[in-house]
Amino acid sequence: MPQSMEYTRAQSANPVMIDLRAISKVYPDGHVALRDLTLSVERGSTVALLGPSGCGKTTTLKLINRLVNPTAGEVWVNGANVDEVDPVTLRRHIGYVVQEAGLFPHLSARANVEVVPRLLDWSESQRCVRTEELFALLGLDLARHGPRFPAELSGGQRQRVGLARAIAADPPILLMDEPFGALDPLTRRRLQIEFKALNARLRKTVVLVTHDVEEAFLLADRVAVLSEGKLVQFATPDEIRRAPASEFVASFLGLLGEGA
Repeated sequence: MPQSMEYTRAQSANPVMIDLRAISKVYPDGHVALRDLTLSVERGSTVALLGPSGCGKTTTLKLINRLVNPTAGEVWVNGANVDEVDPVTLRRHIGYVVQEAGLFPHLSARANVEVVPRLLDWSESQRCVRTEELFALLGLDLARHGPRFPAELSGGQRQRVGLARAIAADPPILLMDEPFGALDPLTRRRLQIEFKALNARLRKTVVLVTHDVEEAFLLADRVAVLSEGKLVQFATPDEIRRAPASEFVASFLGLLGEGA
């Protein structure tokens, strides 16, 4: 019988928030997305999944909230096997941010932010307080931007609304799939810096998918470098700079010839 999310409180002392144990994923067409991946993400840390297109980054992210299921291995979140947790309940307690924000186009910015609190039966007053708090936190004017539909917002504003929606119910985990990839370079860097400062306050456990080396090194406490579905290095940015685990890692990160 599926567990409730009461385990999020019961297991709060567990230092490991996300634990991927010997994960393999083979899709029905025979494509092998992941090969024996073992990876632990500590509570309150930010881990970047870095690697070329098709290396298994997004599949890894989707395993955490059961958008896909592993062919072999186990996914544990906050001390519980996700196979034993109702998937809808699980996802309501995990924030998810994607490229281009993934906002509902028929809802206003404010209504987008309130989606999960509504599903969780928050009162109107609770929703209002939380929405006002998040718009202020993310540099958005509620009176000006709240009534607008996604098509009426700039790319940077959409990403801010998408982030506000992801953290509206204060989930302990935040999954981010190329969240800043569609933005122009100046807006992307500004939002990266703003997010880093924001999460220093919020202390969410973050798993970030990116193919941008600079973004991974800026935002992450540890970086998991993947190639062809395999984990080839998992270390801090400084450790990877000093000692890339292979010629592939050095080449991908642009470290060859630097004496790293």
